[in-house]
Amino acid sequence: MTSEVLLKATDIKQHFKIKNGLFGASHTVFAVDGVSLDIKRGETLGLVGESGCGKSTLGRSLLKLYEPTAGSIQFEGRDITYLKVGEMRSLRQEMQIIFQDPLESLNARHTVGTILEEPFIIHKLGTPPERRQWAEDLLVKVGLSRDAVNRYPHEFSGGQRQRIGIARAIALKPKLIICDEAVSALDVSVQSQIINLLLELQREMDLALLFIAHDLSVVKHVSDRIAVMYLGRIVELADSETLYESPQHPYTKALISAIPQPNPRRKSSRQILQGDVPSPVTPPTGCHFHTRCPVAKEDCRSTDQHLREIVDGHQAACMYAK
Repeated sequence: MTSEVLLKATDIKQHFKIKNGLFGASHTVFAVDGVSLDIKRGETLGLVGESGCGKSTLGRSLLKLYEPTAGSIQFEGRDITYLKVGEMRSLRQEMQIIFQDPLESLNARHTVGTILEEPFIIHKLGTPPERRQWAEDLLVKVGLSRDAVNRYPHEFSGGQRQRIGIARAIALKPKLIICDEAVSALDVSVQSQIINLLLELQREMDLALLFIAHDLSVVKHVSDRIAVMYLGRIVELADSETLYESPQHPYTKALISAIPQPNPRRKSSRQILQGDVPSPVTPPTGCHFHTRCPVAKEDCRSTDQHLREIVDGHQAACMYAK
């Protein structure tokens, strides 16, 4: 892994307008509310947080599957924030995504061969025999047999379908892959197989991964750095080992305390968060976490919190982090 920044996002916001009923008033959902981060070439950046915190929306915004409401995105030093759909097409070779549910993301009417050949057709690469050969080679690369090209997605298990999704994602030899809860729907034994496959492909192809998940123990295993997200904002960012051993934000501490301990005799210091995650339609003023924070004070309710460096490379959005 090099220190060269592949993708840099600055103050990304993704807001959606929604209406209540036919004649109801419109409201704004602050799904992503000012996120800045970078992903280095060849590294894995983990993105973790509760369901509904904006992780998947952020991933799609970085790929411009959603047009960001505000902020800027640079890829290999090039500002891609305002590129149109046609201009983004060539960049799709460099930036891909693996979805949580491969059955929904794979066209059930097409054979696996047709699905894997589609990226080559879209980008006008190769002849029909070459595309079929490339599709078979991709299947072998992800641990499936060549004759799978003639079968349909429903004929495979969940783990096998995810391997097909991975094969499609790496078909054009991208530099960045967004793994959007890529193992969350799989059995634990299959999860480890898919994670090992992703790490093997990463080493072989020098891939950068944004690994989105809600399970901090899985994210820690695969990530070089981890960003913790809460209600549309990054609240802590550090290298994996540091974040796990020395969390600074109260939310991160609560997430880590929820990781099951392999030793049942070890005393647990589980921190139970009170209340529910606030609505992204009406996020709290000040620090978004203050409504559930066990150490919140009056300043937290009125003063907005932004990421600040605690020690070298370790950032947290908490005024009481040291």
